[in-house]
Amino acid sequence: MRRTRAAAAVAVTSALLAAATACGGGSADSGGGSNTAPKELTYWASNQGPDIAADQATLGPELKRFEQQTGIKVKLEVVPWSDLLNRILAATASGQGPDVLNIGNTWSSSLQATGALLPWDAKNFDAIGGKDRFVASAIGSAGATGKDPAAVPLYSMSYALYYNKKMFRDAGVEKPPATWDEMVTIGQKLSKDGKWALGAEGSNLSNNIHQAFVFSKQHGAEFFDGAGKPTFDSPGNVDAVKQYVDLMAKDKIIAPGNAEYDKNQSLQDFANGKTAMVLWQSAATSFKANGMKEGDWGVAPVPVPAGGTPGAGKNTNSMVAGINMAVFKNTDNIDGALKFVKFMTSDEEQKALNKSYGSIPPVKAAQTDGAFATDDLTVLRDTLGTSAAPLPQVPEESQFETAVGTAVKELFAEAAAGNPVTTESVKAKLTKAQQQMSK
Repeated sequence: MRRTRAAAAVAVTSALLAAATACGGGSADSGGGSNTAPKELTYWASNQGPDIAADQATLGPELKRFEQQTGIKVKLEVVPWSDLLNRILAATASGQGPDVLNIGNTWSSSLQATGALLPWDAKNFDAIGGKDRFVASAIGSAGATGKDPAAVPLYSMSYALYYNKKMFRDAGVEKPPATWDEMVTIGQKLSKDGKWALGAEGSNLSNNIHQAFVFSKQHGAEFFDGAGKPTFDSPGNVDAVKQYVDLMAKDKIIAPGNAEYDKNQSLQDFANGKTAMVLWQSAATSFKANGMKEGDWGVAPVPVPAGGTPGAGKNTNSMVAGINMAVFKNTDNIDGALKFVKFMTSDEEQKALNKSYGSIPPVKAAQTDGAFATDDLTVLRDTLGTSAAPLPQVPEESQFETAVGTAVKELFAEAAAGNPVTTESVKAKLTKAQQQMSK
């Protein structure tokens, strides 16, 4: 993530976890907000489209419809992913947050532990049409096991390998790589004449974690043990992170400049014919916004180790991705917030929004729409159902993303500068990240 203050984020998270009941937005009582401002809401949306302006254009008309239906005006702010987690952590610490916000589903347990978010108990689910409207796996990524969810699923996604068909034809490459060995071989064939095989977002901490997590699973490793203790610098994790960074450092199939990317620049490079492949969640909308047409790109499962096919265990090829919608417990319009969540998760809105973003509706009834049977979404849905795994469901998950994501960012910076990325240097970065967890 660009200009992320990693140490500050870790410190804020630690303080929140240690004293969740002490902050204004994180009181641990079971109540939820007031109705002192019934005609307005503030909504922090995550950047789902190719840029913030595109999200504003997508969401603006929908929020206007909500206002027309309810008389409640929604003040929208689209927050870049590079800033979103820190903004949320600061809001939970100060108690000065929005009424409603989007969160990455991987942060659900961490933010739940602060006590700042409204618990989705049976009464609150009933207010938006019932818990059983949602896909079970999506609900499972909305908070810790055994507790009322801290959020409601909004968009469901997984990772896929997108490839530029023209660049493949021009290079004489017939099909996308199915294994990492093939990725390197094909990638070196594509990386020439100022063009590169694979895009990355080396300064985006969340994206770094998503990729490192998959490589870790493929190496048979875990970032936390069964007791919830961090194991960041285990041999399997060191090998996993090194393999990912080596795609730039050793294999030379990722452009050095990608070490600075954190706002979807790799998608722009892909659309402009500068990069032949990207690993991404639901990228079709962004490609179209950048001038591509249907048929210009292909989609395939993310590669797995040699000899494997996508599946569980060492053949995991995606994290369970998605965006959840949460309500700050101290909102001054609790009734309006519940109405807004109900609106955004209604069958009609789920179809409209997920079509716009090329994602999969977590609401069962909305999935029956034929728009979600495209080649792209079929790969994403199959991946979610057969070969995706959830990130660690621990309260320290956001701390983990910041610490390890920063370690990967720093390693990409070393690679971009032409410095060697060794097993020892990777282990040192991960050991430092692990030590930060205990501060």
